[in-house]
Amino acid sequence: MQLIILGSGVGVPTATRSAPGLCIKVKNQPVLFDSGSGCAYQLPKAGIDYHQIDHIFYSHVDHPDHINDLSEIIFANKYDYPKRENDLNIMGPKGIRKFYENLETLFPIIKNPPFSVNILEVNDNLVKFNGIVVKSKPLFHQEVKSVGYRLEFGGKSIVYSGDTDYCDNLVKLAWKSDLLVLECSFPDEFKVDGHLTPSLAGRIAQEAGTKKLVLTHIYPVCDLYDIMGQAQKTYHGEIVVAEDLMKIEV
Repeated sequence: MQLIILGSGVGVPTATRSAPGLCIKVKNQPVLFDSGSGCAYQLPKAGIDYHQIDHIFYSHVDHPDHINDLSEIIFANKYDYPKRENDLNIMGPKGIRKFYENLETLFPIIKNPPFSVNILEVNDNLVKFNGIVVKSKPLFHQEVKSVGYRLEFGGKSIVYSGDTDYCDNLVKLAWKSDLLVLECSFPDEFKVDGHLTPSLAGRIAQEAGTKKLVLTHIYPVCDLYDIMGQAQKTYHGEIVVAEDLMKIEV
């Protein structure tokens, strides 16, 4: 498997980090997790054909930096060259179905695409397709419904938190994972409710016994601090600070 960071940033535009989104390639099949503003345009830069994305998993729908490009992805797939024939399967916490219906009202042009769009609301679920297993668990992100995901294939596992604070479900989801991708919004000195700091991300990785930790969802203030050093205080494994279009083999 290969993890591709499409956007390592947040809802604050910067010159170096795009809004959140990542892709996991299983053999040659891309699976998309979140698609914030600009993520659709990161796909070709990463060598990913958006026509080949059949499954998209959203961590939450309440904040635009994680889901803004869903309408762009639907719109792009309506074009006939090449023609999309596969279903597009969209998963997310409760509210994803209503969100999609609202998009159709806001942008009538995306209604009735020439392919099927299947919406599934998940919480503590198991989704299987093409030998891939994706587990979801509810996490704690302020007052919104948010879920994290664990993708398993061929005995390997990659876990993605989306936005969350420390919670037991995240430790359970990440248990003995090969790669754990955690949000790391603010340095330890600026803890915000519903978000992780480097030391909390490290604590989760250490308690879960994960093999490698990736810090992403990075606010600009983090550039003024040694967030890797802060995470190393609580986690003793390998740590990577995400950058846009970074690729990691698993």
